[in-house]
Amino acid sequence: MSEQDSVLDAMRKAVVNYDNEACKKAVLKALELKIDPSYAIMKGLALGMNKVGVLFDTNEYFVPEVLMCTDTLYEGLELLRPHIEKKQTEKRSKIIIGTVLGDVHDIGKNLVKLMFEAADWVIYDLGRDVPLETFVEKQHEIKADVVAISAMMTTTMMGLKKVIAMMRSESPDCLIMIGGAPVTQDIADLFGADGFADSAGKAVSVALKMIEHGGSIRFNSYQ
Repeated sequence: MSEQDSVLDAMRKAVVNYDNEACKKAVLKALELKIDPSYAIMKGLALGMNKVGVLFDTNEYFVPEVLMCTDTLYEGLELLRPHIEKKQTEKRSKIIIGTVLGDVHDIGKNLVKLMFEAADWVIYDLGRDVPLETFVEKQHEIKADVVAISAMMTTTMMGLKKVIAMMRSESPDCLIMIGGAPVTQDIADLFGADGFADSAGKAVSVALKMIEHGGSIRFNSYQ
């Protein structure tokens, strides 16, 4: 294993083990080795947070562990972000994220948000219980690369169908990803979403594939 690979691995492990000191040490070493900060975020911190997402999805980690991992993630991000060139920052992908009207559950949404933060996206978090028209208005204002909408209850899930229809009318080329406990790939296809992530750990990769393929293609399953 090269020195660079060893440092990135140490960053990943530090996030998973919520070890702030180990994370700081690894990030400072990455800067000393002149590893590109954006690369360090993606291949170090983000992959570590992806693993945390998997551990959360499989009930090996719970909210307290995720919060501690989040603190470690931010420790690394704060050290790396000042070293990202302005031109790189300007190219960062943008995402609007929120939980649909009537749904006050936001733990899953917040974990997905963390994944995108680790991947160095610009995030516009609308929060929970978001009026449907707010998604439309924000997209009209921001023109984000992706809009991610979640519903955690079957009683609020139909709001996803309504907001997708509204956004198609106002912003036809908008890329929309949905998720949440009651949502399945079949529902995503039925509602006309561009992408579906069944776990926080997959959300960023789904979003990147959506952008790569463009709005003219609808997606089936991402494994």
